[in-house]
Amino acid sequence: MSVTLTITILGMIVIAAVGLLGRRRPALDLAEWSVAGRSFGSVTMWFLQAGEVFTTFTFLGMAGLAFSGGAAASYSLPYIPLACVIWYFVGPRVWNLGRQHGYLTQADYYEERYGSRALGVVIAVCAVVFMLPYLQLQITGLGLIIKLVTHDSTSSTWGEIIGTVLTAAFVLWAGIRGTAATSYLKDALMLLAVAIVVVAVPIHFTGGIGHAFHTIQQVHPSMLTVHSGPNDKVWWTTSMLASMLGAGFFTFPHTWPAVLSAGSARGLRRNWVMLPLYQVTLLFPIIVGFIGIVALPKKTSANGVLLTLTNGALPSWVVGLIAVGGAAAAMVPAAVMVLGMSTMVARNVVRSSVPRVQFYTNHGVVLVILGLALVLDLTRPNALANLLLLTYSGLVQFVPGFIAGLRDRPLVGRNAVLWGIVAGEAFVIWVTFWKIGLANVNAGIVALGVNLVVMALVEAVLRLRNRAETQSPSERAGEPSVV
Repeated sequence: MSVTLTITILGMIVIAAVGLLGRRRPALDLAEWSVAGRSFGSVTMWFLQAGEVFTTFTFLGMAGLAFSGGAAASYSLPYIPLACVIWYFVGPRVWNLGRQHGYLTQADYYEERYGSRALGVVIAVCAVVFMLPYLQLQITGLGLIIKLVTHDSTSSTWGEIIGTVLTAAFVLWAGIRGTAATSYLKDALMLLAVAIVVVAVPIHFTGGIGHAFHTIQQVHPSMLTVHSGPNDKVWWTTSMLASMLGAGFFTFPHTWPAVLSAGSARGLRRNWVMLPLYQVTLLFPIIVGFIGIVALPKKTSANGVLLTLTNGALPSWVVGLIAVGGAAAAMVPAAVMVLGMSTMVARNVVRSSVPRVQFYTNHGVVLVILGLALVLDLTRPNALANLLLLTYSGLVQFVPGFIAGLRDRPLVGRNAVLWGIVAGEAFVIWVTFWKIGLANVNAGIVALGVNLVVMALVEAVLRLRNRAETQSPSERAGEPSVV
């Protein structure tokens, strides 16, 4: 076993051990396991929420997108700061509703706001289906990291299996408290890793960042602009918009436990003021991707650019440390995701009035979801950026229902929300799997338009029908009523 692989595996075990040690006491019910008694302070909330910025997509996908699409990778920079503005004003309302009505999941919000169990089931099922690609992305990235540092596909497969098992272990044992504990370690490792890479790689390959960009300006000037092609200005704008709407309006199921576990709305708002500064660190993997344009042949796999450059610039033990940071960026977000997904299935789909049955059902679902994501990764791997955008396209369909439900009395009825979501999701699935071209427009944005039209039509028809049913026969015939 190589030094790099040894360090990587040991690092993964340390990450899991930190998660296991995060449990203070046995969780007796789903509420303690998933939202920690709603008691997290500002520091813990910071690492839980800031940690979502750094995932496998950030570590590998952003460098790959910069390598293949140049400035198009910048679409990822503005959407979190814009989402933070929405969170600042909307988040406290979500937190207060969660306290008042005992929310544990994203689907609880829709179910309680619209008084519809059926809507809660639809939200839960759609959230799990469209989150699976994002969860798969983390496992794919973990395997890719190990493959690139060991040059061995067999090690990659075993690394994915080991990482998935370790993640399942600390999630089942410690719930959100274990995930919070690993978030501290993960952010420290990731920041250290990208800082080393963004300094060492440019110096080794191009003599510095400035020299690299000067070379790109001379040889590949189009890469410094959002140019025509699959990642053109239309793609950039609609992808950024879909990502901002998806993040800002809490469409991701794994963002809900983090918000609902907060001890105060004030602490959440304080984090959302500071969080945009953290987004600046996304520039680091993008810069490394640009270095790859100068230093690597065009046929290089885009998703492997960062670690390919790292292998060439640093000694093996340092590469191992970088790989551990990448592994943390896969395992910790995967833990948060599966926690949010499994809680919804146990609480809003399977349902049980017995707390212990609900609790153990949730644990079984954790294993099923992680196992399914692993199997999908081993049998149907895909490009990292495309997997993430598929997730956003599907989940952004929850936005109209979320916004309409923020008022004390929702703006529209449950049937309008339900059929709007069904129409939007059906459009996303049709466009994605039947390869329908939309001139580089993000499928989620077009589907959102379909969603809104269907929602408006259903609401209008139901209101007209209700109005007709409340009128007397003489009023329906156009005659004046007799009092």
